[in-house]
Amino acid sequence: MEDRGSGSQVVKRVVVAGGGTAGWVAATALVRHLGPLLDITLVESDEIATVGVGESTVPTSRTFHNLMGIDERRFMSAAQATFKLGIEFRNWGAIGDRYIHSFGTTGKRPNWMADFHHFWLHAKSQGFGGDLSDYYFELQAGEANRCSTESQPPLNYAFHIDASRYARFLRGLAEPAGVKRVEGKIQEVALDPETGFIDALVLESGARIEGDLFLDCTGFRALLIEQALETGFEDWGQWITTDSAVAVQSSSINPPQPYTAAIAHEAGWRWRIPLQHREGNGVVFCSEFLSADEARAKLLAEIEGEPLVEPWLVRFKTGMRRKAWNRNCVALGLAGGFIEPLESTSIHLMKIAVTRLIEDFPFDGCHDALVNRFNQKSRIEFEGIRDFIILHYHQTERDDSGFWRRCRTMEIPDTLAQRIALFRESGMAYQTQDELFRVDSWVQVLQGQRLEARGHHRVAAMMPEQDLRRALDELRMRIVGAVADLPGHPEYLARYCPAETS
Repeated sequence: MEDRGSGSQVVKRVVVAGGGTAGWVAATALVRHLGPLLDITLVESDEIATVGVGESTVPTSRTFHNLMGIDERRFMSAAQATFKLGIEFRNWGAIGDRYIHSFGTTGKRPNWMADFHHFWLHAKSQGFGGDLSDYYFELQAGEANRCSTESQPPLNYAFHIDASRYARFLRGLAEPAGVKRVEGKIQEVALDPETGFIDALVLESGARIEGDLFLDCTGFRALLIEQALETGFEDWGQWITTDSAVAVQSSSINPPQPYTAAIAHEAGWRWRIPLQHREGNGVVFCSEFLSADEARAKLLAEIEGEPLVEPWLVRFKTGMRRKAWNRNCVALGLAGGFIEPLESTSIHLMKIAVTRLIEDFPFDGCHDALVNRFNQKSRIEFEGIRDFIILHYHQTERDDSGFWRRCRTMEIPDTLAQRIALFRESGMAYQTQDELFRVDSWVQVLQGQRLEARGHHRVAAMMPEQDLRRALDELRMRIVGAVADLPGHPEYLARYCPAETS
C-alpha cells in the first residue's frame, strides 16, 4: 500500500463504530450500494444504551428509503410507524398561539418571478385570500387526521418511528447482505504514530478490528472523532440555549394524528410523537431556568397516557464538530453534532451524510480535496438547520419568563438576521442548494411566529383581481375535496402497515 500520510491508501475495510440508528443506517446504505467493493464491520455493545429519542423524521427519509430499495410497508410495520405531515406548534409566538409547519408546497407558482405566498400577500392587502394554511394540502389533511400514500395530488409525508425497532429492522437488512457485526465495547482507538490516522478499534475482549475508513456512530461520546482525534466542537449554546431533555414513553389513549406536537413552556418545549402502539414524549429545557426534577414532574403531569418506562434524562450540547471528516474518520449522527430535536433533523443529517459519503467514497484514499468538500457541504447543511431552529426561539413576542426574554433579545447569526429582514421588508424567502428547508417551510414558520411581511413582489398586482380571487378559491376548494377523499389516518395505518407486535 502507498503511504497513508499522503492520503492515498486504498480504502476497502470500513469499520462502523456503534450501532443504533446512525450505525445501522450507515451500514445498510454502504452494503446496499457498495457492498461488493467493501468489507464492512459494525462494532456495538448490547450493554450500551442509545439515546432513544430520535423518533421523528422529515420527508427526505422517503428519498433515502427509495435509494436503499426499502419496502415502505415492511419498514412501517416493523417500526410501528405512523405518517407525519408536519409539526404542530403551540405557544411559540405567544401563549395561546397555534400553527402547523406542514411539509406541503402551496399550489403551482402563478409566475416564475415570485413564489405563491407573494400572490397570497397581495390578496391579503386587498382584503381577501383567507389564511395561508388554507392552501396547504398536507396541513389540512393533518387537521382532519386523514392520510394516504395514494392521494391525488400526492401527499408529501415523513414518519414517526420507534427508533429501536427501526435500527433492528435495518440490521435485519444489513447483516444478510454482508455486514459483519461484532459484539463488544471499545476500549481503545489505536492511532498510527506517524500519520495520526486510526489503525484499529481495540475491544475489551482484546479483539483488534482494523480498518481503512472508520465511521464514528458512538453518539454524544464521540469516541473516535473527538476523544481519539481531538477534532474540536463548535458550540452554538449562545443561540440555542436548551441543553437537556427528559423523555418517556406512554400508552396511547387517542388515535394517532399525522403530525408531531411541539408545545412551548416557560423554559423550552415539550414533544408528543404518536406511534401505532404508544406515544413518545419529552420535555426539552434550559437547565439554567428549569431543573431536571422540575422537568420530570412537568412531563409526567402533562402526558395523556400512562408512563410505560421510567423517564430518562439526556444532557446535550448544541453545535457541530469542526470537521465531520477528520483523517480517515467520518462522524455520523450525534457524534457529528446536534441541533436539538425541534424540527426532527438528526436522522436527516445522518442519512444525507452517508449518502454524500457513498457519492464521494474515498476508494483511492482520504485526499484533502475530497475531505474538504465533504466538510464544506456538511457545514452548510448544519448551519442552515441551525438558523431555522433559532428562528423559532428568537422570533417571538413571549416575555413571560427569563428564558423567552433572553431568546427574544439575543444576538443571532448574521445569516438568520438577513433572512428575517428580507422577509419583513419584502416578503421574500429562499432555499439555497444544500439547505434542507424549502421556501414554504420558512414562510410557514415566519408567519407562525408572528412576523408579518411589510411588502411583497409587485408582479402579483399584474394579475386581475377577479382572476386571483378565482385562482385562490379554486385551489382552496380542490384541497377541501382532496382531503374529503382521504381515508382516516388510523384506518389507513391498519390497512397499509399494521404494526408488528414481536
